[in-house]
Amino acid sequence: MVLNMFIKCDDLNSAEHLFNRMNRNILSYGSMMKLYNLKDQPEKTLELFQKMKEENLNPDEISYVLLIDALSKIGDLSLSQLFVNDIPKSFLKNSWIQVGLIDLWGKIGSPDKSKQIFDIIEHPNSAYFGAMINAYGLNGMGFEAIELFNTIPSSMLDNIIYICVLNACSHSAILNQAWKIFEKIPIEQRTEQIYTTMVDTTSRLFLFDQSLQLIDEYEKSHKPSIPMYISILSSARNAKNASLSEKIYHRIETNFSNNEKYLRSARILLANTYGLTGNKDMLSNVRMLLNKSNTKKVVGCSWTVIKGKVYKFRAHDRSNPYSSEIYEELGRLTVRLIERGYKPDESWIARELNDDETTESVLCGHSERLAIIFNLIQRPQPTRIQIVKNLRICGDCHLVTKMIAQIYQCSIIVRDTNRIHHFYPNGKCSCQDHF
Repeated sequence: MVLNMFIKCDDLNSAEHLFNRMNRNILSYGSMMKLYNLKDQPEKTLELFQKMKEENLNPDEISYVLLIDALSKIGDLSLSQLFVNDIPKSFLKNSWIQVGLIDLWGKIGSPDKSKQIFDIIEHPNSAYFGAMINAYGLNGMGFEAIELFNTIPSSMLDNIIYICVLNACSHSAILNQAWKIFEKIPIEQRTEQIYTTMVDTTSRLFLFDQSLQLIDEYEKSHKPSIPMYISILSSARNAKNASLSEKIYHRIETNFSNNEKYLRSARILLANTYGLTGNKDMLSNVRMLLNKSNTKKVVGCSWTVIKGKVYKFRAHDRSNPYSSEIYEELGRLTVRLIERGYKPDESWIARELNDDETTESVLCGHSERLAIIFNLIQRPQPTRIQIVKNLRICGDCHLVTKMIAQIYQCSIIVRDTNRIHHFYPNGKCSCQDHF
């Protein structure tokens, strides 16, 4: 099938061109929906699902699995509920759909809905347990994740479950339980991901000696792991520990000297650290290295849903019809934030500013901030705002979002690539500022 050839070659344009001209069926729709999900274009997956029904094609179970995956990427409660209500009852008995729904509700910040599905499964397998534990972990419910983990028969424990429960411990800063679980894992089963979750758990608590011991232990029999280094480098930034950041960065330089993608990620974190510690000379040097890099920068994108429609914002986006209104409101809100003590934090900007830029203008253009402002324009008195971002939220946006939630007395849920942040009307975040 020519369409599948284009998809395997990652040629989206050719695949779209052929798909729009061919006689379409359930299989071709499924192939394109899968491709859009892989390309981080879940809104197009939803459009195809609707179009498939308009062409009187009945979605099969795979179609709904792909739909659920798209909904989990968009991350909106009301939109997800609308589509889930449409799933035929007979399909709700499909194990892939059940696991997908547990995962979906967890990823949109509603682990209670995940639990409702999990509780009706008479004989859950490891996939069900893993999805439910992950739902707890993403939402900062580490103790619930551990409690469920302790009910799993030992014969059913696998690496995915171990990774999910250790991640849950990490997100909730539960160190003792994490060590107990880790030490029970047979050494031959301790994969790179399992070690990385333990490095993440210890480094989030600034227990860097333990983190380094784990890395050294792993490297006795394995090649160095970039996720472990990035994890400790991220926490060293949060701890404003420049000496450790330099040490880890040099290890990355030594072990991954030819990988510009890894080096760029490390340099951004190192630049943040220098910014936070006020070392402007070293910050400038790292920024120069970043400017010389040929690595393609990942553009920050955020998705939000208003009145059933999916909106996508890029950093400094002005393509939205409401852009002028968004930036005007953003300016007004920033004044209110400054009056409450907010000061734009340049340390979260890893590059040199252009002549026409200020610290404030760069930070205010971050995609999640634009998405939040758009919500406030469309719904002046919101009770809940949901955002999904393709990058980690920066410290400045994290602080601003806490302040906005408090000013407007609403809940703001932001899912980034690391976890779900529940920003509450009291100005607190579920991550307890461990992000």
